[in-house]
Amino acid sequence: MDRTRLAVDLAPITPSQIIESPEPITGSEPVFSLSTPPESRFSKAEIRSSLRASTLDGIFATVFSNIAGGVLLSNFLVELGATPVEIGLSASIPMMANLLQPLGAIVGDRTSSRHNYCLAIYTPSRLIWLFLLIGLAGYRWGNITNHAMVVWTLAIVCVTHFLGALGSASWLSWLAALVPKRLRGRYFSIRNSAANLTCLICVPLAGFAVSRYDGGSIEGYGLVLLFGIVMGLLSLGFQWFMADVNPQEQQQALPPTETVPLVEVLKDANFVRFLIYFSIWMFAVNLSAPFFNLYLLDNLGLDVSWVTIYSSLTSAANLLMLIVWGKLADRVGNRFLLLTVGALVAITPILWLGTGTDTLSIWLWLPLLHMLAGGTWAAIDLCNNNIQLGIAPMRNQSTYFAIAAAVAGVSGALGTTAGGFLAQLVQYGGLPGLFALSTVVRFVALIPLIWVHEEGGRSVRKIFSSFFGSKTDLQLSND
Repeated sequence: MDRTRLAVDLAPITPSQIIESPEPITGSEPVFSLSTPPESRFSKAEIRSSLRASTLDGIFATVFSNIAGGVLLSNFLVELGATPVEIGLSASIPMMANLLQPLGAIVGDRTSSRHNYCLAIYTPSRLIWLFLLIGLAGYRWGNITNHAMVVWTLAIVCVTHFLGALGSASWLSWLAALVPKRLRGRYFSIRNSAANLTCLICVPLAGFAVSRYDGGSIEGYGLVLLFGIVMGLLSLGFQWFMADVNPQEQQQALPPTETVPLVEVLKDANFVRFLIYFSIWMFAVNLSAPFFNLYLLDNLGLDVSWVTIYSSLTSAANLLMLIVWGKLADRVGNRFLLLTVGALVAITPILWLGTGTDTLSIWLWLPLLHMLAGGTWAAIDLCNNNIQLGIAPMRNQSTYFAIAAAVAGVSGALGTTAGGFLAQLVQYGGLPGLFALSTVVRFVALIPLIWVHEEGGRSVRKIFSSFFGSKTDLQLSND
């Protein structure tokens, strides 16, 4: 029997997902130094309590995002009999939603409170999932068909992500004002480690609850979703303990300029080079990543329970490596890690071609591949966000991040769409051929990154030469 499954990414691949905002988002931004005017009004105690509250926010938001998305939503759509086209839409909607981030940045910058704006955006974007519970009630009573439920679910996914996109840039700008630059790598690694530990625990438990529910997995998902919505609203409650930021005060502290924000971004050659790298990278990654689980479930015919276990291994590896990568990024720079670890991530799709349904693959190679993905993506996600924090200027920062997220979102959606079509072309290799193509394009994406300047970053040449020369060769370089 043909079992078309909605694939779930092995790692966050949407732009800026690493900061686990109130919504799984995608983008990042520059962090103010403690000595800069916009941040000097915050005391150390305020910053400490804000970062602690932000971490708790991320933990509870993780519970919501992994229930309202990921493998649980995938399985829900599959049980409803979603078509390949509908499956492709569910994967591309979150990325296409990032087109609204520039608009959200403009609106957010005109408010007087980052907290109030984020609260007004993310509260309805989470409450909208209650309509899915209403739909499930109608489905149980026989008033709604399977296809109608799929369409209803896709509509909710569309609304929640398009709403979330309006708040992403503002949320990131809020964090940029609160996280000291010298603590950036370590803080986000710890925050994301906490989120990954939560994912490691909640996903298998939620999956077990769905599969063992007496009323069936479809109704079981509704029960788990209700719990996720409550957790999502609780996460927003922790934002009340974060020091608020007034965008108007930030702008007033900067010298006046007549430059239009969009023009300023396009004139920034360094940021444009980063955008070229980021867009190609997102296309290359999404060309194959959404189909790894499809490969497991359809090509290899594994049970969905194995997929949730492997996903947990990915989260565990991500959890263990985040702090390591965070400290290393603070020492050698983010660009260096993106280039070196990125090369390892680029060859990962090829490694999938050596797997099968034999005992060695199921118990050794597939677990190792998932742990490799989790460990390496911990570095990629962290450094992609941190390098944006370093190269985007303070002025119009939310516009920079919104444009980066929009560009990456569109290219990622194009990658998913192209991957979906190519995966069906059996004469060109199907999924195995798609994995090989993704590897090539990933290596191509790393080339523009060579010319991206990161302030305070270390020269790749000098870092490598330090392994063969004197220790004094390892010095800061602006390339």
